[in-house]
Amino acid sequence: MESLVLRILFTAFSMFWDVLWPLLLGFILSAIIQAVVSKQKIASLLGGNSLANISLATLFGAASSSCSYAAVALARSLFQKGASFTAAMVFEIASTNLVFELGLILFVLLGWQFVVAEFLGGLLMIGILVVIFRLTLSQNLIGSARRYAEKGLLGRMEGHAAMDMSISTKGNFWQRLMSSDGLSAVSNYFVMDIAAVWVDIVVGLLIAGTVTVIVPNAFWQMFFFKDSPIVSFVVGPLIGPLIAIISFVCSVGNIPLAAVLWEKGMSFGGVISFVFADVLVVPILDIYRKYYGWRVAGYILLTFYLTIAITGYGVEGIFSFFHAIPTPQTVSFISQGISWNYTSWLNIFFVLVTLLLSYRFVSRGGMSMLSEMEKPESHKHRHSHK
Repeated sequence: MESLVLRILFTAFSMFWDVLWPLLLGFILSAIIQAVVSKQKIASLLGGNSLANISLATLFGAASSSCSYAAVALARSLFQKGASFTAAMVFEIASTNLVFELGLILFVLLGWQFVVAEFLGGLLMIGILVVIFRLTLSQNLIGSARRYAEKGLLGRMEGHAAMDMSISTKGNFWQRLMSSDGLSAVSNYFVMDIAAVWVDIVVGLLIAGTVTVIVPNAFWQMFFFKDSPIVSFVVGPLIGPLIAIISFVCSVGNIPLAAVLWEKGMSFGGVISFVFADVLVVPILDIYRKYYGWRVAGYILLTFYLTIAITGYGVEGIFSFFHAIPTPQTVSFISQGISWNYTSWLNIFFVLVTLLLSYRFVSRGGMSMLSEMEKPESHKHRHSHK
């Protein structure tokens, strides 16, 4: 038993070592963007359902990368501040599925094809969802969602979502960024974004490590219909979101598990649909219920599931047409473990940057913000750098 636990922990740590530097780089870039773009300004630009509104929601969401819990809370916050329901949902999807760190981790663990599939599929998913919303979303549902959304602050990430720590220092982008307020804002967003997502990452790594070590390959080959490509194509995008829902793993934490599923024989479209279903895990479905009520939560579940499944089929179909689907190979962290190479040097560099940003965060009183991150009422208008 002890040997089994050690193997699981070693596999999980090997995954962590592979994804550490792209994860930290993604958080740094996200923090930089969030430091110079106000959430209130974003909400004011997302008040309709036009192509411009949806495009801006996609752009701002991709720039404001978040863990899935924080993305859901932030989408509700934008909805409360005047964003349309459709634009808020598009922002949420982009904030979790079109982000830089996700692409980096996909590249490291699964290859460039999955990076292209992520961004192509993310845009396709947004387009499909907007069409479905326009055909089925009634004003009655929107009104019900708004009434629930305005009742209070209920989610565990509401405090994080409500904080606007962007700066209003005068000057161009680099002058604002390198100012004292700019550096403090970057360190604040960087540390607090990590604080919001670390639990999901750890849980995702442990689940992926456990699945890798314990579940035999024969089970996965039968479950994914690996010997029947047609059945695998049909089943993959349907079961991908279902596995995500019950895995309780979201955000970048589900990428190591996606790598394991791919290595074990899941279809290309199935893996993509699994990755995109990070906004449908059971705890988040319960948050939808609290935020918008039962009817709207059910509507989100059905429309998101349908959108994600269609996207999985679409992405696999496009890649099949161009003969670009990669051949499943043994994932590096499973076959190689930890080795001294460029990954190690990059990990060391970005850990040093993390220590510098963390030092600035602590020295400027950031620990008080961490301790109150889940108290949205006391932070709704605080912590802006003026």
